[in-house]
Amino acid sequence: MSMTSQKPYLVRAIHEWLLDNQCTPYVLVNTRHEGVQVPLDFVKDDRIVLNVAPDAIRDLLIDNEWISFSARFGGKAMDVFIPIISVQAIYGKENNEGMFFPDDDQPPPPTDDNSEETAPVSKGRPSLKVVK
Repeated sequence: MSMTSQKPYLVRAIHEWLLDNQCTPYVLVNTRHEGVQVPLDFVKDDRIVLNVAPDAIRDLLIDNEWISFSARFGGKAMDVFIPIISVQAIYGKENNEGMFFPDDDQPPPPTDDNSEETAPVSKGRPSLKVVK
């Protein structure tokens, strides 16, 4: 049985938890993912941190595929669209409490087509060792 991703449920829950605890929810987004629409003037190193507190944005929607909202950046109104897969973290501005997601969902780094090196592949059985 294939189950849906836990990530959108966790993002929604952490967002609500941060607001209940009077924290300002911030979302860290990897902008290299397809479909990310954020203000490019504020992107640094393919990342952007966005304030998703109710007093900073309008019409927040966090569904199983996307986060979307309207906000003003430098006085200019913009609709923001963030695929859930591109969310790297949701945390409180005041204390950094929240959830940081593993890089499993991150796009692969660009590869050099001239490179012929490959990682060694282990064909043996996995084993466990008792450490005392």
